[in-house]
Amino acid sequence: MEGLEQAGYSDATILEIGSGVGHLHQTLLEQGAASAVGIDLASRMIEEARRWAGERNLSNRTDYVQGDFMEIKDSLHDADVTVLDKVVCCYPDADGLVHASLSKTGRVYALTYPRDRWYVRLMMGLAALMMIIIRSDFRPYVHAPERIENWIVESGFNKLYQNNNLVWLTQVYVKPSI
Repeated sequence: MEGLEQAGYSDATILEIGSGVGHLHQTLLEQGAASAVGIDLASRMIEEARRWAGERNLSNRTDYVQGDFMEIKDSLHDADVTVLDKVVCCYPDADGLVHASLSKTGRVYALTYPRDRWYVRLMMGLAALMMIIIRSDFRPYVHAPERIENWIVESGFNKLYQNNNLVWLTQVYVKPSI
């Protein structure tokens, strides 16, 4: 939120990829964003997001789409602000995901993803092993932050904000006004 506040989102359209129950974009709507589209793979997350939007009187400014962003991206409108909160770690093809989501972004690009540290790789490796044991198709990934940053900057965005903790790296980029 701190980075998004610095970038500005008043009257902005929001695209949240991997929106879960919608808490982040719904908070942005309550604080001045115009509208939001939340995308998530899980139907239960989408159902819950719709319910929460209704409870927060935001239904008329939200739209929810169940599916894989990479498969439905061409059917989505561009947005002023795109958010990927702990989503890059869920895709084996970070390059494709980042470039496709950047192409939908007009002004602000915000993401949180794992830091590339030995202990994070170990933790993600153990999580992947657990997914194999329980026969889940899901796998977590740790992608190189330098590569991700290069892709974003090469797309015309400048880094405005960065924060991290032991595991997660949060960054907010803005496209300079012409």
